[in-house]
Amino acid sequence: MPMKEIVTLRPATIDDLSLLRYWDTQQHVIDCDPDDEWDWEKELPAIHSWREMLVAELNENPIGFIQIIDPFEEETHYWGKVEKNIRAIDIWIGESENLGKGYGTKMMQLAIDKCFTNPRVTKILIDPLQSNVKAQRFYEKIGFTFLEERVFDDVTCCVYELKRN
Repeated sequence: MPMKEIVTLRPATIDDLSLLRYWDTQQHVIDCDPDDEWDWEKELPAIHSWREMLVAELNENPIGFIQIIDPFEEETHYWGKVEKNIRAIDIWIGESENLGKGYGTKMMQLAIDKCFTNPRVTKILIDPLQSNVKAQRFYEKIGFTFLEERVFDDVTCCVYELKRN
């Protein structure tokens, strides 16, 4: 009988540094955000009340990364002026061989559940690149609704939201 595939999330730690650096060199990750510099050495050990950095694991083997932020509290104000009680998610799968297998959907479901565990959170934002039509379809399939195109750091993105049911 085949082993059941179980996707879980755990906090990212400094022990994940080399893996996250490696994933940053993968073309499909670069294609999702070509200008992003994460500065992992500084960010992984930093604890912020407005952010969770998570590693997704498939049967205890790392397969992806998720960041959940409170864009109202986040210190760079990347999202601009936003209301309280929302969250924003960044997500990627590390190895291209794990794409298209449903792991991203499972990861997003776990992240969405994590966000909405807080009863005050009213919606979740996500911002795939305008050029990343595949990601846009993925988010729409999960239930996100297109809001607008917006330029973040000279890159045009499509902003989507998922409201609490």
